[in-house]
Amino acid sequence: MSLRITPLTDPEAGASSRRLAWLAAGADGAPLGSAFLRLFTKEGQEHLAELELAVHVTERRRGVGTRLLEAAVAAARAEGRRSLLAQAEHASPADLFLAARGFRRVLGLTYARLALAGADHAAIEELARAPRPGYRLTEWDGVVPDELALSYADSRRAMDDMPMEGTDYGRVVWDVERIVAAAEAVAKRGDLLHTMAAVDVSDGSVVGFSELVVPGDGRGDGQHYGTAVLPEHRGHGLARWMKAASILRARARHPELARLCTDTADSNAPMRAVNDALGYVPTRRAVEYQLDL
Repeated sequence: MSLRITPLTDPEAGASSRRLAWLAAGADGAPLGSAFLRLFTKEGQEHLAELELAVHVTERRRGVGTRLLEAAVAAARAEGRRSLLAQAEHASPADLFLAARGFRRVLGLTYARLALAGADHAAIEELARAPRPGYRLTEWDGVVPDELALSYADSRRAMDDMPMEGTDYGRVVWDVERIVAAAEAVAKRGDLLHTMAAVDVSDGSVVGFSELVVPGDGRGDGQHYGTAVLPEHRGHGLARWMKAASILRARARHPELARLCTDTADSNAPMRAVNDALGYVPTRRAVEYQLDL
């Protein structure tokens, strides 16, 4: 088939990455598929790129996806990237496509959802109200308050040992500038970022956090971002405490919010246990693939 691949560039770089793109079109100019290549730019991840590739269902198995992949791989190599990541639904055509083209499976993910209307709110409230001696909860919307910014940035190292199995994800280096930029990016696209944090009462420092992003109109699905506790403060039920409190807060502030969604590595047993205790129900599985460049 006659096929034209047109390179595009996202005109606006993000706080921690920039994107390249390609559009596949037929002889008549009709779009057949697209590819987006995210190039990470922050310290610790300059070796990494992430691919999103889509082909119209009626155009599959005609070479469109292969041509788009070739363009993205060539660009990633030209940018000096070492690893290319891509995600696919488990047992989907994309799963088979990536496996057949040299990508290797490095991480299994389970997506889960809590339907707020049917949740056991009494049990969630009991978890949220239970005292945790030596700790207190605090919360904020959007950008972290100045007085907590430094310790919150430091608490992000709680994600450093998050199970990533064979993924060459690098080490994300968080500082105040980066956490502020991330919060501003959420606000810029019209969503609401709410953070629930655990504070060590002995020194007032943030030792754990749970982030939730809600659509700007307060409807539809909210999405949990990171939930983590510093290693030296684990074993006190802080993750379950923060996430339960975040659920109650979301329900109170956004009565029309339907569901809360989360995704967890299959090997992250502690966080899966937290989700199970709060009533999250698995909905689908995905596979993270990596191509070594």
